[in-house]
Amino acid sequence: MIRTLFVLLIAAFALSAHAAVDVNKASQAELETIKGIGPSMSGRMLEERKKGSFKDWPDMVGRVKGIGQGNAGKFAADGLTVNGSGFKPELLASSKGGSRADKKQTADAAHDMATSRK
Repeated sequence: MIRTLFVLLIAAFALSAHAAVDVNKASQAELETIKGIGPSMSGRMLEERKKGSFKDWPDMVGRVKGIGQGNAGKFAADGLTVNGSGFKPELLASSKGGSRADKKQTADAAHDMATSRK
């Protein structure tokens, strides 16, 4: 009986160790349970979260210094989620392409406005 209880307790602990940690809901201590996230990284995440919840992985990667595609993949593999979603590298790649196009379009519009004033 005690042996069974002990095995169940260890199994429950093992499952909770790999439970998902959502970046928009987690405390600093909970964030630090993710391998690779220490006090500095969790602090940056929490500071950015104060400005508004993270919409998705590309939003978090863009706002939190030190998180790139590699770290995002590692964090997700260890249980970190953004709004319950795991990391998908293709979403990050497509959002980067879109942001470059948006920046170019904005720069072109600013240039057009500047030249039209002359």
